[in-house]
Amino acid sequence: MASDTTSDISMKDRAVQGFNRTARKVPAWPLYILGAIPPVVIFVFALTGRLGVDPVKSMEHQMGEWSLWLLIASLCVTPLRKYLGVNLLKFRRAIGLLAFFYIVGHFLVWLVLDVQIMSQIIADIVKRPYITVGFTAFLMLIPLAVTSNTWSIRKLGPGWRKLHQFVYAAAILGALHFIMLVKGFQLEPYIYMAAILALLALRLPNAFPALRRGGRRTKSQS
Repeated sequence: MASDTTSDISMKDRAVQGFNRTARKVPAWPLYILGAIPPVVIFVFALTGRLGVDPVKSMEHQMGEWSLWLLIASLCVTPLRKYLGVNLLKFRRAIGLLAFFYIVGHFLVWLVLDVQIMSQIIADIVKRPYITVGFTAFLMLIPLAVTSNTWSIRKLGPGWRKLHQFVYAAAILGALHFIMLVKGFQLEPYIYMAAILALLALRLPNAFPALRRGGRRTKSQS
């Protein structure tokens, strides 16, 4: 029984090591090209009448949802490395910048194609709580996107890491924005919130010590 367990663990470790070796050879820049494709596709769908009776709302919703997916993906990078030894750190910057790109798209669709009137836009931000929450999350992500480069990391030093921890609050606010936006009870936004909170809980120093030991063992062998 013990030998079977050892064999299973070693197979898992070898698989993780192989994955990490392959990931190191894959550049991060193609993610930017791939990430630019869905907004173009959805815009073409809107122009050709394939997004239903309210294409602007469909575009707005889809861009916002994609941004949440990418924020959650960026939050997965550290727990995957910490607990499983899977190292996707080189892709995190691209994922985070794509998330911001989609949030900007979500905001511009609302700003330019939906509301359009500046006085109404300002009034909505001030008076509608779900818009206030979403706009706050957007503002929090701007300095993170601006400083997502090697020069800023060197310039800010230890402060860079502290600044980029604002992504945790921004992700929570993004999920809260979705919860407040939908009418009635819908499970989907609560799933996003639960996923974000779970990923943040995995960052706690003493969370899941057995999983952490497994992750350390894998990393030490790779």
